[in-house]
Amino acid sequence: MNNSGTFDSNGRLENFPISFFAVVMGLCGFTISLMKFDHLTDFNLQMITGPLAGIISLIFVTLLLLYVLKLIIYTKAVIQELRHPVKLNFFPTISISLLLLSIIYIGIDSTISHALWGIGTITHFGFSLYVISIWIHHKNYEVQQINPSWLIPAVGNVIIPVAGVHHGYIELSWFFFSIGMLFWMILMPVIMYRILFHRPLDERLMPTLFILIAPPAVGFISYVNLNGSFDNFARFLIYSGIFLTILLLVKSPRFLRQKFFLSWWAYSFPLAAISIACFLAFQKTDMIPFLWMGEVVLFLLTLIVTLLVARTINAIFCQKICQEEH
Repeated sequence: MNNSGTFDSNGRLENFPISFFAVVMGLCGFTISLMKFDHLTDFNLQMITGPLAGIISLIFVTLLLLYVLKLIIYTKAVIQELRHPVKLNFFPTISISLLLLSIIYIGIDSTISHALWGIGTITHFGFSLYVISIWIHHKNYEVQQINPSWLIPAVGNVIIPVAGVHHGYIELSWFFFSIGMLFWMILMPVIMYRILFHRPLDERLMPTLFILIAPPAVGFISYVNLNGSFDNFARFLIYSGIFLTILLLVKSPRFLRQKFFLSWWAYSFPLAAISIACFLAFQKTDMIPFLWMGEVVLFLLTLIVTLLVARTINAIFCQKICQEEH
């Protein structure tokens, strides 16, 4: 069925990208970072984080309904995304959004948090099996098609323990943490090989370089929640994340000069993850530099999220999003 009448006369629903759920990931990460900062300081940010939780939930439900509608009306377009070497990796952003919402709702309603975590975990496990199976059995992938977005399915597995530990699923959390770390170690050398020895990433995909920050940052948060201590492996994870953050922020003027794409949202969640990791490191060690780093990154994240929201709204009204790619 390809005729949706006047509802989608410009074909925008047909071109509604799965990567739109990265918006939810970025906003969730920003909100969790604010919550963590609020927990460590005397600032009363609940009047901000509370409404944000409701707004993000509404955005997620809206995007999910739109994508389900796309699945019903433009089934072939969804199948094409499921077979695309880049777009395929953004399907787990749906389950990751559920997992991040479950973290936000821990302090709001534990029952809702538990439900979101359960649905998100099952859904993400399904996406992980599907994506990895496609990787293994593909027939036409080339190394030039690899980019940091391939890390998204792995990152999702590492997020599961954050709320999983709170809800009492310790061994299951270790299971998913192990999966995420395994594929981070496998994919990272492949991605670096592609970046170093092949042509530069397409302009649209350049922001995905920030995704490199997420696995060690989220890994640190999950590991500390699981292990309860700031040991040597925890140090390896957080210092890796901090180095990658510094490296990419030094190059930030080059990123900001580029044309706006929805992929710009790749800046947000990784920066949120490293800010949360720094706040957690301060909580565990009382080392002030971790607090300072977390605050600096959160300040930058606030500016970036504000810019992203403004640019995204403008792009929607100017119909620059949900257009056929050329």
